[in-house]
Amino acid sequence: QVQLVESGGGSVQAGGSLRLSCARSGYSLYVAWFRQPPGKGREGIGAIVTPNGNTIYADPMKGRFTISQDNAKNTVYLQMNSLKPEDTAMYYCAAKHSLGSTLSEYVYTYWGQGTQVTVSS
Repeated sequence: QVQLVESGGGSVQAGGSLRLSCARSGYSLYVAWFRQPPGKGREGIGAIVTPNGNTIYADPMKGRFTISQDNAKNTVYLQMNSLKPEDTAMYYCAAKHSLGSTLSEYVYTYWGQGTQVTVSS
């Protein structure tokens, strides 16, 4: 069983930065970040392979979003830079043990409760 707790969300002006945290209890092979804008479906941002720190990102998310981890704290981070109003969303972390697809929400078993990010213009 894996439990995930996100933190670090809040309100920020366009152009600003935020770093979200995902505190994890238990082991998982992958930890991913997703977001769900108001009135829209959930979209994948990227994922990290926890044993070696390799990362993969969805093409629209490359450049402004960076996923990293602190193994000592069992925490995965999402650094978000140059934020835009369209980045406003609920942000979730998710975890899974299985190999294969990493950016589809349907393959993830464990989910956090989410943290809200609001970007104002």
